[in-house]
Amino acid sequence: MNRAFVFPGQGAQTTGMGQALAEAYPASKAVFDEVDEALGENLSGLIWEGDQDTLTLTENAQPALMATSLAALRALEAEGFEISRAGGFVAGHSLGEYSALAAAGALSIADTARLLRIRGLAMQKAVPVGVGAMAAILGLDYEAARAVAVEAAQGEVCQAANDNDPGQVVVSGHKAAVERAVELAKARGAKRAVLLPVSAPFHCSLMAPAAEAMAAALAEVSFAAPVVPLVANVRASAVQDPDEIRALLIEQVTGAVRWRESVLYMAAQGVTEAWEIGAGKALSGMIRRIDREMACRAVGTPDDVKAAAEAFASA
Repeated sequence: MNRAFVFPGQGAQTTGMGQALAEAYPASKAVFDEVDEALGENLSGLIWEGDQDTLTLTENAQPALMATSLAALRALEAEGFEISRAGGFVAGHSLGEYSALAAAGALSIADTARLLRIRGLAMQKAVPVGVGAMAAILGLDYEAARAVAVEAAQGEVCQAANDNDPGQVVVSGHKAAVERAVELAKARGAKRAVLLPVSAPFHCSLMAPAAEAMAAALAEVSFAAPVVPLVANVRASAVQDPDEIRALLIEQVTGAVRWRESVLYMAAQGVTEAWEIGAGKALSGMIRRIDREMACRAVGTPDDVKAAAEAFASA
């Protein structure tokens, strides 16, 4: 298959996301209801009518973004779309990997919501607020940005956390080390290097306590083989074995998100089109910068769903 389905990560959340889908498609509304029931709270009310700052809290944003992605997928299915017939791969950016697994039938929506709530809380608790930081480095390739992180560490933690596209790498670690990385990156010719407004240093070794928490949580959850292969963040290649996926999700907490390599892998396997399922268009922008030949389609509103379903039916 020449189509991949990709699922956004943290940062894509906006108040009101998915509400139009829930109003237009009963199957989409059922996703939000299932997530609310799984968490024992009215998360959908927060998503649609709540405060943006509260929604952005890691423990809320992660299940909220998954719910919105799965609501968009259920709307597509209501229009006659089947992921097992329509695509060759699923992939997600960080928490989006969980959305991808739920979309491909490897995890139930309820289990995914509970796992993401645990993940969000564990990642926030792993490092006291103010101890860690993350920064985006624009205009340096991965190897150059990684070298900056290594030099900036000086006995502290500073690692390349997200290899997003050829000109965007995120570093993560102790705040002072990340601040040193920002200044070093600028000196090395980065177009821009800025601290990110995040509450914890994700995808670095400081997240080890969160990885332990996820290992315990994932051990309690049943996995099935996804109906289409997952391109895993930390491996940048395809996997379908449930036990292997479970191990990679644990590794993902402290490991780098190899998004650029993941997109290149899918392109090498013949993927020519990526559908971004859920909130925003951030992944589409990254994909275009990685492979200009790969077509991108964002599917996050009822109009998007109709257009995508029509395109699929006529393909």
